[in-house]
Amino acid sequence: MPNVPQVSAARTALPLRSRRVGETRTSPVRDLLALTERPEVISFAGGLPAPELFDLEGIRAAFDAVLTSPAVLQYSTSEGNPVLREEVAGRYSADGLPTTAADVLITTGSQQGLGLLATALVDPGDTVLVEEPCYLAALQTFALAGARVIGVPYAEDELQLDELDRLAAAHAPKFFYTVPTFQNPTGRTHGLEARRRIAEIAERRGFRIIEDEPYRQLRYSGAALPSLAASAPDHVISLGSFSKVIAPGLRIGWIRMSADVRPSVTIAKQAADLHTSTIDQAAAAHYLLSGRGEPALARIREAYRERRDAMLAALPAALPQDSTWNRPEGGMFVWARLPQGMDASAALGRALRHDVAFVPGASFFSGTPDVRTLRLSFTTYSPARIEEGLSRLGASWGAGG
Repeated sequence: MPNVPQVSAARTALPLRSRRVGETRTSPVRDLLALTERPEVISFAGGLPAPELFDLEGIRAAFDAVLTSPAVLQYSTSEGNPVLREEVAGRYSADGLPTTAADVLITTGSQQGLGLLATALVDPGDTVLVEEPCYLAALQTFALAGARVIGVPYAEDELQLDELDRLAAAHAPKFFYTVPTFQNPTGRTHGLEARRRIAEIAERRGFRIIEDEPYRQLRYSGAALPSLAASAPDHVISLGSFSKVIAPGLRIGWIRMSADVRPSVTIAKQAADLHTSTIDQAAAAHYLLSGRGEPALARIREAYRERRDAMLAALPAALPQDSTWNRPEGGMFVWARLPQGMDASAALGRALRHDVAFVPGASFFSGTPDVRTLRLSFTTYSPARIEEGLSRLGASWGAGG
């Protein structure tokens, strides 16, 4: 009888995840979504567009129109739908930044754009500079790429540009990542002089800038500001998205880039998913050409302006005395800071017991967090619902919560 290998009862455990995944923080926003699914909860946590403002009729008509051709159900090029790329390029050119379709690659949401740039530009151990605090999913993306992430701090609402210069000189970063207009999480915007100085530092120190602009079109007051690429065209890569101005479920974003990085990013896109959904790209292009986009965006801006104003009006009674907050000119978020000695993460549990939620700010920091901070999104609910939610938040600070 042949010898049969004996299987040991004690089996070697299989690895569950890579070291990089294990070292990357989960998103508290995504975790909170599960806690706030109860309809009675008013959640200011997620940066969710208002679903009642989606142009359902126009989007449906766009899909119906493109579905007359079987080509929209076929494989496509990795760079993206040529009509859609022309439309995106035309919008940059109209804003004073000359752009051709060849400069644009369509992505599956701008979040994928971040991942493609991290794949194409970052090797493990490279340094990346970010704003402090920073968009959390960017921190996750750079951590998964194995980057060393260093935050550039703010003083009040102004980025410390001398510190950006010093850190760039000390660490030779691959790039500086910024959301220059109505930033997530803070709602802050870099002014014109700050944009020029950031561009000048990048050119002098020899690093790229990734400017992420998902909120640029959601301006409710103040004057529009130029792209960073206008000041340093060879050093800036721009990300954009239709998630906030058409619908996030469409998952259409893009990268505007210079010719030197285009081949690497295209290879990264091919490896990631071959190409973004053909039918979704075709429908987005048709929708933009239909003329319905601008009126729909005007309705969104007006509604969000009213919601922002409702939140700002209710915050004095909703937050503890001596709290502070900013007054963003656009976007989706208000950034608040509790008085000395308070912790927003500890306060969240009391808020949830009052059926209201926010995001503690600590998770948005790459370095030492400011535990007194919190992010409040104002776009999801009507002004009356915002007032009710902030009334509940105000009640939650009492003894015993």
